[in-house]
Amino acid sequence: MRFLLSFIFIVLFGSSVFASSKTDSLLTVLKSELNKKKVYDDQKEARIEKLRNSLLNTPQTDYKRLYTVCSGLYEEYKVYQFDSAYVYTNKLLDLSHRLKDQSKEYDSKIKLGFILCSAGMFKQTFDCLNKINAAALDNNSKTEYYSLKARAYSDLADYDNDSYYTPFENAESLKYLDSAIMLCKPDSFDQLMQLGSKQLRTGDTKNPSKYLNRLFYSFRLTYHQRARVATSISFFYNVNTQSDQRIQFLAIGAINDIRSSTKETLAAFKLGELLYKNGNMVDAYTFIQQAMDDAEYYGARLRKIKIGSVLPTVAAQKLILMEKEKNKVLVYLLSITAVSALVLLVFFIIFIQLKRLKAKEKIIEEKNVQLELINEKLGEDARIKEEYIGYFFNVISGYVLKLEKLKRSIDRKLVTKKYDDIQLVIDEINIKKERETLFYTFDHTFLKIFPNFITTFNSLFKKEDQIWPKDNEVLNTDLRIFALNRMGISDNETIASILEYSVKTIYVYKMRIKAKSIYPSDQFEQRLMASKAFDAAPPMPH
Repeated sequence: MRFLLSFIFIVLFGSSVFASSKTDSLLTVLKSELNKKKVYDDQKEARIEKLRNSLLNTPQTDYKRLYTVCSGLYEEYKVYQFDSAYVYTNKLLDLSHRLKDQSKEYDSKIKLGFILCSAGMFKQTFDCLNKINAAALDNNSKTEYYSLKARAYSDLADYDNDSYYTPFENAESLKYLDSAIMLCKPDSFDQLMQLGSKQLRTGDTKNPSKYLNRLFYSFRLTYHQRARVATSISFFYNVNTQSDQRIQFLAIGAINDIRSSTKETLAAFKLGELLYKNGNMVDAYTFIQQAMDDAEYYGARLRKIKIGSVLPTVAAQKLILMEKEKNKVLVYLLSITAVSALVLLVFFIIFIQLKRLKAKEKIIEEKNVQLELINEKLGEDARIKEEYIGYFFNVISGYVLKLEKLKRSIDRKLVTKKYDDIQLVIDEINIKKERETLFYTFDHTFLKIFPNFITTFNSLFKKEDQIWPKDNEVLNTDLRIFALNRMGISDNETIASILEYSVKTIYVYKMRIKAKSIYPSDQFEQRLMASKAFDAAPPMPH
């Protein structure tokens, strides 16, 4: 089933797809050839220049040689430039008179008739041809004469395009065409070309011309001949479904017109008209403008009028199309700009939100750090309080027991009236030793809680200013002052009371020590208070 569907698709659409591809390819080649047009024209100009030099170098009395060179120049100019062709045709007429050769005179008039007809000068064409005695012509000249007269009547009928003159002119054209066909050599280019032309003029275009197809596919043709044949074949594809085939043959005709430097041409104009009908405004304008340039260069008056009636319309449609395309591009760009702006706005909003979120996250992070520090501080303070509560509880308990023993001893001595012994008991109390014991116990307890305090403290000074306890000391007075600070006792009066110094002395101690620090006073306090509790104590330096 799938194979059957594929086969049907190929049968129905395969040929059209292939045709479209071939059409695009030929149009691409044609555009490429248009860009090389000057190359081909330069080659023709080089041949013309060579013939001109030959003409200059030919003795003015050698009429036959002059006639031959002028004939060559006519052949180069006849479909290239009317004015120059007209000049050399008149020289041919003058030379034929000098030679007193009637056949050459008639041949020159046929040439003149050809370029007059190509320029759209019908009256002058018929005036010229009617001066020729056809009976006096040889077969080749007679064939050319009848073919030219058939073309003149056909072009005139196309120009008049009415119900009064056109039928007669078409009948005259067919009459002379039949005469030309009878005189042509069998199976020659001229015979097959004329037979194909007859089919066109009689409207026998239902099927492709076997005569023209034979020429196109089987004969070895020049560029100009190939252009003529391809252009003629295109008129046999005149229904909408055959648009691709007609475009292809017109493109081939236009390509070969360019390669042969033919300016008196029809293919580019007809191709432009067909593309315009198919909606391809850009290419239509390109080819019709090219046809106008060729017509102006050649001097084809009638062709310029026809093209001039179409070109403004095509140009206007092209401008409208280009304006529409420009508007589409503008709308597209505006849409892209709007979408881009919207995307940028969304990105900006997201960026702002992310920035705010990051700021909040940073605040939360900082708060968490602060909370961790607070929790750490609270935990540290709790443990310090536990340690010191236990320490002072033991110390106070000891002093309570001593007081209790002292009271009992004094009470007994008072009962027994041993008043002298009471003085002995009081004398036994050594306040200095008790204070030293208190400091010793405080120092050990403090270093148990802050084992790195001494190292941390000395890291705040240069080596020569560091304060280390002596071998028989745990903490000295300087260290003890700041140990009390680390414990949270910063009031100088309280510290002075504990250490039995004056407030001024404590103040002087602290200022003197801070002045030696490598850090400012505020940083000194911060770093001192940052010393950690309950860390593993490093080995003490000596």
